Amino acid sequence: MSSTTITGRPPRVLTGRMVLYCILAFFGSIIAMNVAMIRVAVSSFSGVETESSYKAGLAFKNDVAAAHAQDVLHWWVEANLQRKADAARVLISARDADARALSGLALEAQLAHPTDKRHDIVLEFVETTSGQFMSLTPMPHGHWDLVITLKRADAPVFRSKNRISL
Repeated sequence: MSSTTITGRPPRVLTGRMVLYCILAFFGSIIAMNVAMIRVAVSSFSGVETESSYKAGLAFKNDVAAAHAQDVLHWWVEANLQRKADAARVLISARDADARALSGLALEAQLAHPTDKRHDIVLEFVETTSGQFMSLTPMPHGHWDLVITLKRADAPVFRSKNRISL
C-alpha cells in the first residue's frame, strides 16, 4: 500500500475560545438587529389610535345611538375636491331630506392620516352660502381619511369619514 500525505495548512483546532467568539458574534448580531428594528418601529409609528380603549368601549353605545340618529335625518353631505398643483379647493354642501340647504351649522373637517395621527391636517372652512362650505388648502399626496363633522350649538349632529386618494 501506498500512503499519501496532504501538504498545506495543518487542520484548525476547534478551541473553547473559538466557540465562545462564534456564540458571542451570533447573539451579538441578533441583539444589534433587534435594537435597530425596535428603534425604527418606535420612531416611525405614534402607537395608539385612542387614548383609552376602555373609555372608547364604554362610549361605543353612544356612538351607535348617534349613528342611528344621523340616519334618521336623511341628510346629504357631499364633498368635492378640485386639485391644482399642490393646493386644492374643497367644497362641501349639506342638504336635508328635501334637498334644502342646511343652515346654522358649524363645519369641522380634517384630513386624517390612516396610520399616524401626527400627520393629520385640520382644514379651515368658510361658509360661502347657506349649507355650502369652501376651503383652500395645500394638499399632500397619498391616501387620507376625510373626516367631516357638522355641529349645531357645539353638539355634533352629523359625522362622516371617507377614504380618499390625493
